[in-house]
Amino acid sequence: MPPLDTLQLISLAAALGWASGIRLYVVLFVVGIVGHFDWMALPSHLAILAHPMVLAASGGMVLVEFVADKVPWFDSVWDSIHTFIRIPAGAALAAGVFGDSGAATAMAAAIIGGSLAAGSHVTKAGTRAIANASPEPFSNWGLSLAEDVAVGGGLLLALTQPWVFLGLLLLLVLLMLWLAPKLWRAASGALQRLRPVQRDAGSAAQ
Repeated sequence: MPPLDTLQLISLAAALGWASGIRLYVVLFVVGIVGHFDWMALPSHLAILAHPMVLAASGGMVLVEFVADKVPWFDSVWDSIHTFIRIPAGAALAAGVFGDSGAATAMAAAIIGGSLAAGSHVTKAGTRAIANASPEPFSNWGLSLAEDVAVGGGLLLALTQPWVFLGLLLLLVLLMLWLAPKLWRAASGALQRLRPVQRDAGSAAQ
């Protein structure tokens, strides 16, 4: 099986960074499965993901996150905790793609991968916070399922059609930059509207 060429490596590193900010455990599991069944020659520094013990751990966390991400409000708690996990993991995975290309290349990949992970994570968390302000759960479930599909499709596209993936990722990055201030304002407004409700509930309980 021939190794990935430079374009495929760039596309894979970008995909791992971006997708880790949304569904880290899906990323770990999918990449591990690809390596385990030799569907594609993965970079050597990612080979550990194909180990059965790592696959069992990442697969178990995929199931946990699949449920946790669809519970209103708990998904925001989950996102808050994973701020400290997804972004460093996205940087580490992107660096691992170029682990054989020298320290400088790996560091550059880590910076870009971590930045993509941060952008996608903040966009996801902000969108969820706004959706949780709605009393119905369907928007939350719809967003979660859309994220599942987007991550799976993005990883597949990155490995099979790197130019297409990179073009779409550029559009996503521009969209995230445009949405960031709007999401911040909307999420802040939603939290401010909830504070009087929480105070009233506390007063009633007393």
